[in-house]
Amino acid sequence: MKRSFSLICPFMINSENLSFQLVDVLLVLAFCGHIAWTVKASSQCKQALSWEIRPHSVAITEFGAVGDGVTLNTKAFQNAIFYLNSFSDKGGAKLFVPPGRWLTGSFDLISHLTLWLDKDAVILGSNNPDDWPVVDPLPSYGRGVELPGGRHRSLIYGRNLTDVIITGDNGTIDGQGSVWWNWFKRKTLDYTRPHLVELMNSTGVVISNLTFLNSPFWTIHPVYCSHVIVQNVTILAPLDSPNTDGINPDSSNDVCIEDCYISTGDDLIAIKSGWDEYGISFARPSTNIIIRRLIGHNRNGSGIAIGSEMSGGVSEVYAENLYFFYSSTAITIKTARGRGGYVRNIYILNVTLVGVDTAIRFDSTFSPHPDDFYDPNALPVIERITIKDVIGNNIKVAGLLKGIEGDTFHHVCLLNIALTVTSGSPWNCSHIQGYSAMVSPETCEPLKESIYPNHSSDCYHLSNHLRSSVGNANRLNLGMLPRENVI
Repeated sequence: MKRSFSLICPFMINSENLSFQLVDVLLVLAFCGHIAWTVKASSQCKQALSWEIRPHSVAITEFGAVGDGVTLNTKAFQNAIFYLNSFSDKGGAKLFVPPGRWLTGSFDLISHLTLWLDKDAVILGSNNPDDWPVVDPLPSYGRGVELPGGRHRSLIYGRNLTDVIITGDNGTIDGQGSVWWNWFKRKTLDYTRPHLVELMNSTGVVISNLTFLNSPFWTIHPVYCSHVIVQNVTILAPLDSPNTDGINPDSSNDVCIEDCYISTGDDLIAIKSGWDEYGISFARPSTNIIIRRLIGHNRNGSGIAIGSEMSGGVSEVYAENLYFFYSSTAITIKTARGRGGYVRNIYILNVTLVGVDTAIRFDSTFSPHPDDFYDPNALPVIERITIKDVIGNNIKVAGLLKGIEGDTFHHVCLLNIALTVTSGSPWNCSHIQGYSAMVSPETCEPLKESIYPNHSSDCYHLSNHLRSSVGNANRLNLGMLPRENVI
């Protein structure tokens, strides 16, 4: 069943490959039709000008590409982009992908390029691993995430680029990841699986108005990047597909993610910054991350996760107007002894949850390490986390908030949270310190001290005065939503 709600919501949901039950559609329609969103972020996300005109344009067919879903077009993409590189200092160029199914292996982008997909264009990832070259591991990880050594390069790849746009009229990029998932499950891989899109050391990146399907591993991975916009995208993968994260900003700054629908087998958005001693040494944090108007679900991950690879530090994250339904966890901070780094100055507000197992989770037991050279005494600093204006129905557990013995997580602030919880023990907290106000069910003992009047300055982004409008504006009437589990 093909879904398209562009006239109702500011994002597109469009997949020929996945089927959804009617109640799933009703959930999204109810949410879009009954919530009023307001934007209060201190910094502005620029509008993605996906219709921006480049002075030079070619179609992939001019380089011999055949859109039959069978012919391998890697050379055509490579040759087209090589040709367009001559226009990079003349205002840039556009590579147009017309209707068809364009099978390809990995190819590189260039600076000042727009890759534009027609609404009926599908770029298909090859099922032959030889068409995905092996490249060096990221220096902030020290090895492949899954296996020692290198990693397969992403389908669409670029490094050291400026001014790159990947967009279209809701065309599709399909990684055909099922073969990779099977190899992973059978433990027959020699290298870490590839992402669908990875841009490294790049600035001025826009990814918009597209559908991404079935990534072999993480879907969109900006790493060591700055000034990145991901806007109006749909990301889909089966709920049992392994590690198919949606969008993973990694050691990147000034990133805006907005108006997206994501349904995958793992985290919808995961903010990262390197792994143990390699992330500490590389020392490039993820900072100034804005996430707005995100809808989605999963069964094995989180709506928004920070970590677990966060050794370079994560700070200044602002997320608002989030809706997660029938998911494992809504908001997670993942870390462990040996990670080092920090997570601080996080502000999450206006969150609506339906049928979520755990609303808020701080997990300090994510202990896989890249090798035996990590420092077990490198403890993460987790502080100044504010979560505000959360409403939820049919929630199993309100919060599992567990710090590390000898490394208490400080200044965790919960404000205006109302959850209908099915568990008899809604909160489980340890090695955590903070404050709360207007939280139902009543929070755990380490957070019971009130935010007001004495502790608002300890809570990131909260003023000294409680606004009378808190809890009344921008709320979704949960009575409009079906309560049964649809997954």
